[in-house]
Amino acid sequence: MSDTKYMPPKVWVWDKENGGKFANINRPIAGATQEKELPVGKHPLQLYSMATPNGVKVTVMLEELLALGHTGAEYDAWLINIGSGDQFSSGFIEVNPNSKIPALLDRSTNPVTRVFESGSILLYLAEKFKAFLPSDPVKRTEALSWLFWQMGSAPMLGGGFGHFYAYAPEKYEYPINRYAMEVKRQLDVLDRQLAKNQFISGDEYTIADMAIWPWYGGVATNKVYNAAEFLEAHTYTNVLRWAHEIGERPAVVRGRMVNRSWGEDNEQVPERHSASDFDGKAI
Repeated sequence: MSDTKYMPPKVWVWDKENGGKFANINRPIAGATQEKELPVGKHPLQLYSMATPNGVKVTVMLEELLALGHTGAEYDAWLINIGSGDQFSSGFIEVNPNSKIPALLDRSTNPVTRVFESGSILLYLAEKFKAFLPSDPVKRTEALSWLFWQMGSAPMLGGGFGHFYAYAPEKYEYPINRYAMEVKRQLDVLDRQLAKNQFISGDEYTIADMAIWPWYGGVATNKVYNAAEFLEAHTYTNVLRWAHEIGERPAVVRGRMVNRSWGEDNEQVPERHSASDFDGKAI
């Protein structure tokens, strides 16, 4: 091991400069840093998010619901720029006290329903519109097991591997090796499951696929962390088959664009208020 030995101090002290790319937004305390109300559009569903993998889960779900004809799923999507600290505004914290995207307000209920945590939002929408979650108890439980698998596993991929491999100010062998090993194990779990099933939980496309695809499909197709070669993603052939199949769905293509403010112009829809916002985009 070439890493410099580190001895933790008796009491941890926050070093504001020691955080790499996200040092300006990471902090050990909660609460608002600015007083600012959130915008509200004309639709019942108001989404406050950014096109990170967690954000894409929800915009894909909403676009899939609209593609099925659920007009009640029309939504306004407002960009929350986490690099600028928008998630620490007083208005956003009223919707999500944990200051993480995505966050949703359902204004069709009385009182208004707030929903935060991406998995919770997917489940809320699936139950509200009775879509993308099997009604059969066995199949429903299987889908939910994989949904919660993602919620528990992705922090190892994102905050673990992704941080130390792609964003940390210094590269260290131990954390990269530790998290790469776990991510490869997780990809193997998915690959074995997808060898037997078209979709994650069986023969139905569900919220489990929508939750897992932005993270693990993104890694496999080199859209997340630019680490496909490092992780030998080409060896997970079933994950790649599934990732490409999901990625070609028109609603998924649209969902990836929403609240996106980087990359090619024809792939960006920083705010979404109607289907016309996709006019002229690469769909």
